[in-house]
Amino acid sequence: MQIVGVEVPGGSPVLTATLGHGQDPHQLVWEGGYRVVRPLSATGTVHDLTVTLQVAAHHRPITPRGPQRTRTTLRADEQTAPPVIRQRLAAYGIVVSDRGILATEFSPRTAVPGMWGLPGGGIDPGENPATTVQREVFEETGQTIDVVQFLDIQSDHWIGHSPAGVVEDFHAVRLIYAAHCTHPVDPVVHDVGGTTASSQWVAANRLREVDWINGSRALLGKHAGGVLRGWRTRLLTQPRRP
Repeated sequence: MQIVGVEVPGGSPVLTATLGHGQDPHQLVWEGGYRVVRPLSATGTVHDLTVTLQVAAHHRPITPRGPQRTRTTLRADEQTAPPVIRQRLAAYGIVVSDRGILATEFSPRTAVPGMWGLPGGGIDPGENPATTVQREVFEETGQTIDVVQFLDIQSDHWIGHSPAGVVEDFHAVRLIYAAHCTHPVDPVVHDVGGTTASSQWVAANRLREVDWINGSRALLGKHAGGVLRGWRTRLLTQPRRP
């Protein structure tokens, strides 16, 4: 995945870099002399994905850190061979409707069964990330959505078992989008037997009651308020039905 930094939307790049295995995109930009102001776009498919970020020079001392700190979910006696190295590009949605925010429960095939996250998943060949969010949301929750904004980019790095049981040195790169669901229905998981056990709409005033994984909790703390305000604005500006 290519990271491109511009100081103004539509401006010439001031930074271009390939995101290596285990690298955090925000740290990569920082070590290039800039800080991320906001994401602008994600274009291309999984094989030629380019993420453009608005950046600003930080004028601070730079200390290269290398790859992200790697955590492990394995016991000491489980790692008997070098893990398979895998970088996974994925897209997720903070999906809102008049029923709240959409959440998905992790199945026993994952390392965090019973906990909750945002709907989404890996970008398939030939897909752009926004299309991935629409497909994954329908597969995991049965909802049809409109993707409205590229919000954030998040990275995580660990060693553990894949859903297939393979030990992987896994670098998760997640593109996060805001999405609206105009006609919400009772959630249903169509992708039965996968990593999603169930799904639900969570009222905005109940978000803290849900057992979110850390990454989703952080994203909701940062973006949920803005996405909900955008939804309410949309409702106010939509023509009223006769």
